Amino acid sequence: MYRTIRIAAYEPDPLHGPWREEMKVLRLGKELHTELASIQAKAGKGSVRPDRLPVRRLNCLLQAMAPGVIATGRNAGTDGRLPWLYAKEAVPSEALAPVIGTWAAGMYREEDDNTEGADLEERLRSDDPAEGVQLPHWEAEAVDLAETVTSPGGTAEPAARLYGLLPEWVAFRLAARPFRSGGTTLHFRVESSGSGARLVSWPPQRYERHGQTWYYSACLNITVHTVPFAPRFRVHVSTRVRRWATRLDVRPHQLGGTTVLLDAPLPWPGGRDRGHRLMVNAFGYDRRLKGLAWRHHSPAPLMPELDIVRNYPQPADLFTHPERWINGSGDVAAGIVYHPSIGPHKVGPGLMPRERADLDAWVEEGLRPMLTRVPDLTRVTRSNTPSLLPRSGAGRDPGVRGAQLALQRRAALARALNGRPLEVDVLWQSPETRAALLAELPRLVGLPPGESVGSADDDTWRWWGEGVEIRVRARPAGPVADALTVSQERRRPRAVRLAESVEERCRLVADQMVSRPDGAGVVIAEIAGKERFAAVPDSDPKHALRIAWARQGRLSQFVNLPEDTDSSLQHRARWTWLDTFRQLGAISPPAHRVGAGVPGDLQYAALWLVRHTRKGPTRHPIRRLVAVRVRPGEGPGVIDGWDAERAEWVAYPKLLLLLSQAAEPAAEPEKGEDTEGSGEGAATRGGPRSPAARSGVEQHRQRETERQIRALLFQLRDRPTLLLADVGNMRQCWPGLRNGALDRDMLGFGTEPAQRHTLYGDDLRVVLVRDANAREEVAEWYAHDAKGRVGFAEGVWGTAENESRVFASTASTPHTVAKLPKGLMKLAPTAQGRTAPGKTAWNPGQLEITVLGCLSEKALADSGREGEPPDRPAEWATLTHQLRYHDDYPPLARPFPLHLARLAGEYVLPTAGTQEEGSTSSAP
Repeated sequence: MYRTIRIAAYEPDPLHGPWREEMKVLRLGKELHTELASIQAKAGKGSVRPDRLPVRRLNCLLQAMAPGVIATGRNAGTDGRLPWLYAKEAVPSEALAPVIGTWAAGMYREEDDNTEGADLEERLRSDDPAEGVQLPHWEAEAVDLAETVTSPGGTAEPAARLYGLLPEWVAFRLAARPFRSGGTTLHFRVESSGSGARLVSWPPQRYERHGQTWYYSACLNITVHTVPFAPRFRVHVSTRVRRWATRLDVRPHQLGGTTVLLDAPLPWPGGRDRGHRLMVNAFGYDRRLKGLAWRHHSPAPLMPELDIVRNYPQPADLFTHPERWINGSGDVAAGIVYHPSIGPHKVGPGLMPRERADLDAWVEEGLRPMLTRVPDLTRVTRSNTPSLLPRSGAGRDPGVRGAQLALQRRAALARALNGRPLEVDVLWQSPETRAALLAELPRLVGLPPGESVGSADDDTWRWWGEGVEIRVRARPAGPVADALTVSQERRRPRAVRLAESVEERCRLVADQMVSRPDGAGVVIAEIAGKERFAAVPDSDPKHALRIAWARQGRLSQFVNLPEDTDSSLQHRARWTWLDTFRQLGAISPPAHRVGAGVPGDLQYAALWLVRHTRKGPTRHPIRRLVAVRVRPGEGPGVIDGWDAERAEWVAYPKLLLLLSQAAEPAAEPEKGEDTEGSGEGAATRGGPRSPAARSGVEQHRQRETERQIRALLFQLRDRPTLLLADVGNMRQCWPGLRNGALDRDMLGFGTEPAQRHTLYGDDLRVVLVRDANAREEVAEWYAHDAKGRVGFAEGVWGTAENESRVFASTASTPHTVAKLPKGLMKLAPTAQGRTAPGKTAWNPGQLEITVLGCLSEKALADSGREGEPPDRPAEWATLTHQLRYHDDYPPLARPFPLHLARLAGEYVLPTAGTQEEGSTSSAP
């Protein structure tokens, strides 16, 4: 058993002393900013924010084509006084002027006849001030790459510019050294990203399989983050496999958008970082142009203007001949980043611990002496799991555990149904799915074979026993499961057209629904996988069916056609029923094994914010706070949800049905808030709001959400409570959860000073969790020992500090990954492992657990309760970790109550027009 885990994170080394790097800094300046804003206005761009230049494309171009540029500053397009470019050496005007001029010309449409770009370039090159605008002068600056401000709560926060600048600096430093392993040498290029920087090994590795060559690279993500109460900020370096697409099994009109990295030499004499960057672009199908085109802020279309000698790829040619371009045409190469939606790939994702550890050691060596690795974490408990049923093994009848699980499920189902029958409609498309569902149900709940109680035209089955009665009616799905038909009349909003299609499907469902008012109603529908509907946007009927059945008071669960999934039929049938039981509230967490420090009557509460934008499932935006309460060992109400409109706790199934009615109320700014430019009624009409108006709406939503949270805490004061919140999900509506705003045993709302958390409940504990999410906020890890062995380990981990409030939770590994050798090498495959690149590797993620509020000695003293035994934060972290385990599931990504709250969000499906039809909600 491993006793320590190593974190792939680094922090400024206090023994190194001050860390200042001499750089050249360029600001746009007032004159050039004004000139570019004028060109933007003439091009008809930026009508909403004329003061904000669209410099993202220009930045991409400069990073790739201007020698010596390290990074670009934030918000330089809004304020010309802010740093715009950071470079190792001043970029000569012969390189800078053509790039700016080409970008300025690119603001015009191709059909426009303009000479603004050429004129600007000529004026920028001129040394005569009378000719017009001048390039600003480069300034020498000693940049402190460890600049830190410590929050009142003790969290070290880096200077704002370091979030973008430091990852780029780290990437260039690492890219200067090759990585060598097992006779393989990898050279890296820098890829800039919105949240940091990446290192990509280039040229790609090759893997021969089935007579075809598949391409892949090592990829390292570099980001800067903070950790609650930590005295230094951290640099996270995560490792993975980047796969490249050399065959696209989709038609051009099905390509929604994919990333392309362009490798091109500088068209002029380069600087010290020549050849170290890959240029980020995106291309996909453009419905306006009716063909493939470069998308978003791609700089690739501007390259031929800067370099008339070389041949650069066009989207159509890149789509048709991806392998030719990844191998290079002349000295220009381009790689399409692979995504599963464009077909299969024979290189498996992920790296195993040995190879990740080797890359981590290479990173550590390259960052000395400025950055040092964060200390290893050690176990804080031996109680890794709650009271789970023993696994089948040697000397144990494999049927015993199955019988015990069936007994547990049946008891939970009886408790949730509370004497009502369970009425299930199975709408099937394939007979084998129907048979599998009917066969798996009695096995899961330990009931004898069902009795057919229907006629020849009514396929109905009944099971009963020990307080449970289940009736299942199976019938063909018919047109209910067909694709939605959405109007293509583009003059009307997409959300409105989709809402009309949803209403049409709801009417079809209502016409076919059989009324069963006496029981709990569930519909299980077999539908095609979402890939089947990808060719026609918004045609997937899943969300429309969920809305339709919820209006009939029925919960819904979906199972895909056998040919649309790789899972076995029995496995899919099993999970379909288990998730149905979850929706009914027929589930509860196992008893914990933490100890006497946890009150026996403890209840759990979890908060989750559902955030849908106009790209959401119904193309209609909404924000809705979901709160779930779990009271282990109690009666039918063991799992409840908060009904904000009626200000009461309701059963979990009822919560789901209520969420399906959710609508976003018109969020009006409070009196006195600036609504400049919005116009009378613009918000309710859906017209554009000014930035000030949008800010006012956001503030209104935030205050409303925080009001709801306070009201919830008041409703939970009747017994000891553990409040769980996911920081990455909740901090947008509750800014007091930002790391820099946290303070031990305090809760902050709005602009008011933070208060003792015990003011919201004498026996309240507050635990925050955070995973890596898309921003790599939590670092990767691997277990290791003194003998150099590496691998996996599950448990709760922390530092030796007595007052530590931050812990790591790692879960067990799926059996499919556990069977792979820990030393599997994919980047440098050995003769014995030639098929290694084809393996799928995976490392359990680290869940960061922060015990924000507990009954510490100080909290008890501040509450006038001196003498009571204080909490041990490690015990509450252990309890949170144990809540990730359940007999019916592999370890959950989040604690069980949060898992329930997040999945409840699947029912938040507002449609355009709901508000006008009279539905209301007090949700934010």
